[in-house]
Amino acid sequence: MRHEPPWPDDDDMMRVAIEEARTGFAEGGVPVGAALATRTELLGSGHNERIQRHDPTAHGEIACLRAAGRRSSYAGTTLYTTLSPCPMCSGAIILFQIPRVVIGERRTYAGDVDFLRSHGIEVIVQADERCVALMSEFQRLSPQVWSEDIGGR
Repeated sequence: MRHEPPWPDDDDMMRVAIEEARTGFAEGGVPVGAALATRTELLGSGHNERIQRHDPTAHGEIACLRAAGRRSSYAGTTLYTTLSPCPMCSGAIILFQIPRVVIGERRTYAGDVDFLRSHGIEVIVQADERCVALMSEFQRLSPQVWSEDIGGR
């Protein structure tokens, strides 16, 4: 008897997030993409639209949660994000009790993985070179916008 894995294929779902990040980059925005999935289905995906919408809260993870829509529970979900979440997005992950986060990379922005883990969230960092290359290119081309996006840090 074949047993299904407890989570969707991380590589497949990260590809969805990367495609979202590429879309955002092509639109002139910050290339961060995210996808939310259960074991059996993609619930929603989105990309950072802060520049495009002139909305400081339109980060990739937040856009993804908006696309997934209202849920009574996030139990059994995984959030895939191309970049380590910022404090705002980490807060949303904790608030909605998303139990598992898969991060494409944290080399270009470390985020606070320990903060997520301290709230009982399982965090997997893939160190995906596609994510690193995309964000590195954006940071090189748009350092001022990047500084603005992460609060001038």
